[in-house]
Amino acid sequence: MKPYLTPEESESLLKIVATRFQKNMNRHRDIEWERVEEKLLANPPKLWSLNQMELTGGEPDVVGVDGISGEFLIYDCASESPKGRRSVCYDPKALASRKEYKPYHSALGMAAEMGIEVLNEDEYRFLQQLGKFDAKTSSWLKTPDDIRNLGGAIFGDWRYGQVFIYHNGAESYYASRGFRGSLRV
Repeated sequence: MKPYLTPEESESLLKIVATRFQKNMNRHRDIEWERVEEKLLANPPKLWSLNQMELTGGEPDVVGVDGISGEFLIYDCASESPKGRRSVCYDPKALASRKEYKPYHSALGMAAEMGIEVLNEDEYRFLQQLGKFDAKTSSWLKTPDDIRNLGGAIFGDWRYGQVFIYHNGAESYYASRGFRGSLRV
Protein backbone atom coordinates (compact mmCIF):
# COMPACT_ATOMS: atom_id res chain seq x y z
CA MET A 1 0.00 0.00 0.00
CA LYS A 2 1.13 3.50 -0.74
CA PRO A 3 1.25 6.02 2.11
CA TYR A 4 -0.11 8.84 -0.07
CA LEU A 5 -3.33 9.56 -1.92
CA THR A 6 -3.71 10.94 -5.41
CA PRO A 7 -5.22 14.43 -5.66
CA GLU A 8 -8.49 12.84 -6.81
CA GLU A 9 -8.54 10.40 -3.87
CA SER A 10 -7.76 13.24 -1.45
CA GLU A 11 -10.57 15.39 -2.84
CA SER A 12 -13.09 12.55 -2.65
CA LEU A 13 -12.12 11.63 0.92
CA LEU A 14 -12.21 15.22 2.14
CA LYS A 15 -15.71 15.70 0.70
CA ILE A 16 -16.96 12.63 2.59
CA VAL A 17 -15.33 13.64 5.87
CA ALA A 18 -16.38 17.31 5.52
CA THR A 19 -20.01 16.25 5.02
CA ARG A 20 -19.85 14.03 8.12
CA PHE A 21 -18.22 16.88 10.06
CA GLN A 22 -21.06 19.26 9.13
CA LYS A 23 -23.77 16.70 10.02
CA ASN A 24 -22.31 16.04 13.48
CA MET A 25 -21.39 19.44 14.88
CA ASN A 26 -22.18 18.22 18.42
CA ARG A 27 -18.93 16.22 18.28
CA HIS A 28 -16.71 19.24 17.64
CA ARG A 29 -18.22 22.53 18.69
CA ASP A 30 -15.98 25.54 18.07
CA ILE A 31 -13.82 23.70 15.50
CA GLU A 32 -13.73 24.95 11.92
CA TRP A 33 -13.51 22.36 9.14
CA GLU A 34 -11.14 24.56 7.12
CA ARG A 35 -8.48 24.32 9.86
CA VAL A 36 -8.80 20.53 9.98
CA GLU A 37 -8.63 20.25 6.19
CA GLU A 38 -5.57 22.51 6.09
CA LYS A 39 -3.70 20.28 8.56
CA LEU A 40 -4.69 17.11 6.70
CA LEU A 41 -3.55 18.49 3.36
CA ALA A 42 -0.23 19.53 4.92
CA ASN A 43 0.36 15.98 6.16
CA PRO A 44 -0.17 13.41 3.33
CA PRO A 45 0.61 10.33 5.49
CA LYS A 46 -2.11 11.38 7.96
CA LEU A 47 -4.52 11.90 5.08
CA TRP A 48 -3.67 8.37 3.89
CA SER A 49 -4.36 7.02 7.40
CA LEU A 50 -7.68 8.85 7.47
CA ASN A 51 -8.53 7.17 4.18
CA GLN A 52 -7.72 3.77 5.69
CA MET A 53 -10.12 4.54 8.54
CA GLU A 54 -12.82 5.41 6.00
CA LEU A 55 -12.18 2.41 3.74
CA THR A 56 -12.52 -0.03 6.63
CA GLY A 57 -15.85 1.41 7.74
CA GLY A 58 -14.76 3.63 10.62
CA GLU A 59 -16.63 6.77 9.57
CA PRO A 60 -13.90 8.98 11.09
CA ASP A 61 -14.81 12.37 12.51
CA VAL A 62 -13.19 15.12 14.55
CA VAL A 63 -14.01 14.79 18.26
CA GLY A 64 -11.80 17.47 19.78
CA VAL A 65 -8.45 19.20 20.05
CA ASP A 66 -5.54 18.16 22.26
CA GLY A 67 -5.14 21.03 24.72
CA ILE A 68 -1.36 20.66 24.85
CA SER A 69 -0.27 19.83 21.29
CA GLY A 70 -3.12 21.59 19.49
CA GLU A 71 -3.65 18.49 17.32
CA PHE A 72 -7.12 17.65 16.10
CA LEU A 73 -8.41 14.33 17.44
CA ILE A 74 -10.15 12.12 14.92
CA TYR A 75 -11.92 8.94 16.10
CA ASP A 76 -13.87 6.22 14.36
CA CYS A 77 -17.50 7.26 14.84
CA ALA A 78 -19.34 4.43 13.04
CA SER A 79 -22.31 3.34 15.14
CA GLU A 80 -20.89 -0.20 15.35
CA SER A 81 -17.30 -1.44 15.40
CA PRO A 82 -15.92 -0.90 11.86
CA LYS A 83 -16.91 -3.80 9.58
CA GLY A 84 -13.56 -3.97 7.84
CA ARG A 85 -11.79 -4.47 11.17
CA ARG A 86 -13.80 -7.22 12.85
CA SER A 87 -12.88 -10.84 13.56
CA VAL A 88 -9.39 -9.90 14.71
CA CYS A 89 -7.53 -10.90 17.86
CA TYR A 90 -5.86 -8.27 20.04
CA ASP A 91 -2.21 -8.06 18.95
CA PRO A 92 0.48 -9.75 16.81
CA LYS A 93 1.68 -11.81 19.80
CA ALA A 94 -1.82 -13.21 20.27
CA LEU A 95 -2.11 -13.91 16.55
CA ALA A 96 1.20 -15.79 16.56
CA SER A 97 0.13 -17.86 19.59
CA ARG A 98 -2.93 -19.34 17.85
CA LYS A 99 -2.22 -22.78 16.45
CA GLU A 100 -5.57 -23.33 14.70
CA TYR A 101 -8.34 -21.14 13.33
CA LYS A 102 -6.21 -18.03 13.20
CA PRO A 103 -8.00 -14.75 12.50
CA TYR A 104 -6.80 -12.83 9.46
CA HIS A 105 -5.18 -10.08 11.55
CA SER A 106 -4.86 -8.42 14.96
CA ALA A 107 -6.23 -5.09 16.15
CA LEU A 108 -2.87 -3.59 17.13
CA GLY A 109 -1.14 -4.95 14.02
CA MET A 110 -3.79 -3.61 11.69
CA ALA A 111 -3.86 -0.22 13.45
CA ALA A 112 -0.08 0.09 13.08
CA GLU A 113 -0.32 -0.67 9.35
CA MET A 114 -3.03 1.99 9.03
CA GLY A 115 -0.99 4.58 10.95
CA ILE A 116 -3.59 4.96 13.72
CA GLU A 117 -3.86 4.07 17.41
CA VAL A 118 -6.43 1.80 19.05
CA LEU A 119 -8.63 3.77 21.45
CA ASN A 120 -7.83 3.31 25.14
CA GLU A 121 -10.49 3.02 27.84
CA ASP A 122 -10.60 6.76 28.60
CA GLU A 123 -10.89 7.66 24.91
CA TYR A 124 -13.63 5.06 24.45
CA ARG A 125 -15.61 6.44 27.39
CA PHE A 126 -15.19 9.95 25.96
CA LEU A 127 -16.47 8.78 22.57
CA GLN A 128 -19.52 7.26 24.24
CA GLN A 129 -20.43 10.72 25.58
CA LEU A 130 -20.83 11.88 21.97
CA GLY A 131 -23.34 9.16 21.03
CA LYS A 132 -24.10 5.53 21.67
CA PHE A 133 -21.58 3.29 19.95
CA ASP A 134 -21.24 -0.52 19.85
CA ALA A 135 -24.80 -1.37 20.89
CA LYS A 136 -24.57 -4.62 18.88
CA THR A 137 -20.80 -5.04 18.54
CA SER A 138 -17.75 -4.56 20.75
CA SER A 139 -14.33 -2.98 20.23
CA TRP A 140 -10.89 -4.00 21.46
CA LEU A 141 -9.27 -1.27 23.57
CA LYS A 142 -5.61 -0.47 24.21
CA THR A 143 -4.86 -2.77 27.12
CA PRO A 144 -2.67 -1.89 30.10
CA ASP A 145 0.60 -3.87 30.14
CA ASP A 146 -0.16 -5.58 33.45
CA ILE A 147 -3.30 -7.16 31.96
CA ARG A 148 -1.67 -7.98 28.62
CA ASN A 149 1.34 -9.59 30.34
CA LEU A 150 -1.08 -12.06 31.92
CA GLY A 151 -2.55 -12.99 28.51
CA GLY A 152 -5.62 -10.78 28.62
CA ALA A 153 -6.96 -7.81 26.73
CA ILE A 154 -9.89 -5.46 27.28
CA PHE A 155 -12.79 -4.41 25.09
CA GLY A 156 -15.84 -2.22 25.45
CA ASP A 157 -19.42 -1.90 24.31
CA TRP A 158 -22.68 -0.06 25.08
CA ARG A 159 -25.44 -2.13 26.71
CA TYR A 160 -28.33 -1.43 29.06
CA GLY A 161 -27.78 2.31 28.87
CA GLN A 162 -24.12 2.34 29.86
CA VAL A 163 -20.57 1.59 28.81
CA PHE A 164 -19.13 -1.77 29.82
CA ILE A 165 -15.45 -2.65 29.79
CA TYR A 166 -14.70 -6.37 29.80
CA HIS A 167 -11.75 -8.70 29.48
CA ASN A 168 -10.99 -11.67 27.27
CA GLY A 169 -8.01 -13.71 26.22
CA ALA A 170 -5.97 -11.62 23.77
CA GLU A 171 -6.01 -14.45 21.22
CA SER A 172 -9.81 -14.59 21.05
CA TYR A 173 -11.75 -13.12 18.17
CA TYR A 174 -15.40 -12.76 17.27
CA ALA A 175 -17.35 -11.70 14.20
CA SER A 176 -18.88 -8.85 16.19
CA ARG A 177 -15.65 -7.52 17.73
CA GLY A 178 -13.33 -5.12 15.95
CA PHE A 179 -11.50 -2.02 17.06
CA ARG A 180 -11.86 1.74 16.90
CA GLY A 181 -8.93 3.96 16.09
CA SER A 182 -7.74 7.47 16.65
CA LEU A 183 -5.68 9.78 14.51
CA ARG A 184 -3.99 13.01 15.59
CA VAL A 185 -3.31 15.71 13.05
